[in-house]
Amino acid sequence: MYKLVLVRHGESQWNKENRFTGWTDIDLSERGIKEAKEAGKILKENGFSFRYGYTSYLKRAIKTLNYILEEMDELWIPVEKTWRLNEKHYGTLQGLNKRETAEKYGDEKVLLWRRSFDVPPPSLPITDERHPGNSIRYQLANAKDATPDTEALKDTINRIIPYWKDNIVPTLKAHKEVIIGAHGNSLRAIVKYVKNISNEDIISLNLPTGIPYVFIFDEAMNLQKDYFLADEATLKALMEEVANQAKK
Repeated sequence: MYKLVLVRHGESQWNKENRFTGWTDIDLSERGIKEAKEAGKILKENGFSFRYGYTSYLKRAIKTLNYILEEMDELWIPVEKTWRLNEKHYGTLQGLNKRETAEKYGDEKVLLWRRSFDVPPPSLPITDERHPGNSIRYQLANAKDATPDTEALKDTINRIIPYWKDNIVPTLKAHKEVIIGAHGNSLRAIVKYVKNISNEDIISLNLPTGIPYVFIFDEAMNLQKDYFLADEATLKALMEEVANQAKK
């Protein structure tokens, strides 16, 4: 039996300000730090003990995983950072307020940009200093798809699932319990693949910040069950909070 835990990073400063963040490297808010520490306590109380971790190149995910592991007294475990676990790239929307954007373009359009399978936000030109092609961290990745102008969820899936198959699955089989600290859409990509969720149904999946999401696999990597480490009322409220971020 293999146990995989996915944790969306704690609330960031731009989550708090209701901005599109994407690949912008924004830090955790005070609430986000508290969420990360609480996730570590809950995981420890539930008997989890990790031997390997993964996270993205973005500090809000890196710090969330560090806070979790510190609470579990497991800061010593190997943690692999990869740009492939970065959030979906939101193109020119990055930095914009979600509600103001919805007022300008409409709820339906913004929902497509945020959650749809194959509709990307407007592209960010390479001349913009925010473009990942202008950052040394992605230049060193030496991969064409490491510097996107924008992404739909399908693009995020295309960069993550090969990494899932070639790196994460073998690690999970070797170490039995693995944790991934990443982002709403990069984790949605994994969940969609693992649970075989349709392109239409994935739109309604909203992952709350800081809540551990547990997956149990058998020896053949067949999913046996999945569950959040939160009570139903709390989970529902947090999911609704995420869903309503971009409504007028």
